Amino acid sequence: MGNNLFIAVEGTDGSGKSTQTKLLADRLQAGGHKVYQTFEPTDGHIGKLLRSILKGQITADQTAIAAMFLADRLDHLTHPTNGLLRKLEEGYTVITDRYYFSSYAYHSMYVDMDWVIACNKACADMLRPTATLYIDVPPAICMQRIQATREGTELYERADLLEKIHANYQTAFDKLATEETVYQINGNRPVADVANDVWARVEACCK
Repeated sequence: MGNNLFIAVEGTDGSGKSTQTKLLADRLQAGGHKVYQTFEPTDGHIGKLLRSILKGQITADQTAIAAMFLADRLDHLTHPTNGLLRKLEEGYTVITDRYYFSSYAYHSMYVDMDWVIACNKACADMLRPTATLYIDVPPAICMQRIQATREGTELYERADLLEKIHANYQTAFDKLATEETVYQINGNRPVADVANDVWARVEACCK
């Protein structure tokens, strides 16, 4: 398998994407890759502000939230020491838990999806994923998982919103089908089975 991949893992809250991100990173490392594992929102200054908004500690307009996610993503890409572009230059295989498809799916509940895509064009032009892996789980199952494993819920973690987000992901994938490499993986199965499919997709995109 070739080196220096950039993999984005996507999914609604409760889909298990964070678990799959870690399992993929572990498997790549075991195969000899130098792996940099990251996430959005980041743990930078803008990302921390966004996490406060998601937790309901701060309120903000949805258009402003979309713009802040873009600002956080641009910093994520271009940071001089731990930015995605820097890590790829240093020979890392980079895996991110969420990238711009999350913005398309989540923010288009409140603002026009084409506007969100246009705003993120600079990010897409700077760095498109080798592959986007979408962990597809029915929204009702995602909500059950959230309620079973967390003490509280965040801004978008409601059953009606998860339904919209799930639909918006499909709309975004359809809109960008000719520009992006997206693999949809059934995430409503045992973790190991999902992980094996994730691994097969990563192997396939490197051949």
